[in-house]
Formats: sequence, C-alpha cells, structure tokens
Amino acid sequence: MGERLRKLGIRLAEARSTALFQLATELPAAVLARTLGIDITVAVKWHRAAAGDWAAYAAEVGRRQNTQEPT
Repeated sequence: MGERLRKLGIRLAEARSTALFQLATELPAAVLARTLGIDITVAVKWHRAAAGDWAAYAAEVGRRQNTQEPT
C-alpha cells in the first residue's frame, strides 16, 4: 500500500506528521498519548509544537518590553 500511495504522490512521513500536528491542536496531551499509545512526554512535545508554548512566548515578549529604551 505504501508503494501505491507514493506513486500517487502522497508522502507518508509528511502525512503522518501533519495528522499528528492537527490532532495535537485539538486534543490535550494526555488524551493524545492514551489514544495513540505514545509516551506522554512525546505527546507534550507535539502539543507544544502545535499549540505554541505561550508561556515561553509571553516571557520573551516581557523581556523585550523591559529591555527597550524609553521613547
């Protein structure tokens, strides 16, 4: 089946990653891990990559605002 899909131009690894990425945007990491049978740490990494690590983003924005010169 993999060979047939490749002949149709469907790249399996990319399709798998896209599907995991989409699931990670819609499911909590714990549910993703249980549903797919993957380790929770892997599910958390997928979830952070898909949803963005907003805590890190907020901290970075705060650092930038604190280091800017007053105008």
